[in-house]
Formats: sequence, structure tokens, C-alpha cells
Amino acid sequence: MKDMMGHKGYYGSVHYSDEDQVFFGKLEFVRSLVNYEGTDVDSLRKAFEEAVEDYLELCRDENKEPEQPFKGSFNVRTGSDLHRRAALYAKEHGINLNNVVTEALEEYLSL
Repeated sequence: MKDMMGHKGYYGSVHYSDEDQVFFGKLEFVRSLVNYEGTDVDSLRKAFEEAVEDYLELCRDENKEPEQPFKGSFNVRTGSDLHRRAALYAKEHGINLNNVVTEALEEYLSL
């Protein structure tokens, strides 16, 4: 994974500011804004992991369910022609549109 770190199922970006001479990032794939920074790779990783832990602790303290990065559903904007073609394909093959999209993604990502 390029320019990303992972910890406990959460992913964080990795960036560098030459002007500030600092590494920084934020949790990705969640709505909550959680930032971190460090002066080198080790301190950035430590700050990222601490940010995840702090986020999870805050959720526990507030009796909130932490956001999960990948819920298993998302909106896809395909344009009307591709939408029509996929819906007709699904109908012709006796499956639903979700199955068409899932199978297409599986095929595409297995390359």
C-alpha cells in the first residue's frame, strides 16, 4: 500500500511538507477528522497508531460506535447508459444489480 498505513482495520494517509519539514496524515475512509504528524517515519507511525487508539477510546467514553472504514455498501455513479446495460444484464441472467457489480469488481481486481 503506497502512502498509507494500517492499524486495527483503520487506514491513514502519509504526506510530507518540505516547508514545515514534517510528516502528516489523517484517517481515511471515515467521516471523523483524525489527524496526526511526526518528524520521521517512526514518530509518524507512532502518532498514527496513537490517533487510532485515541479515537477508539473517545468513542468508548462517549458510548458511541466507532465508524468502520468499509461497511460493504457504497454509491456508484455510472452514467445512464452503463446503468441500463448492467440492469439489463442482471435481468437477463436472473441476478440482481448488486451481484453484477460485485462480480465485475471481483473480476477487475483479480487481474
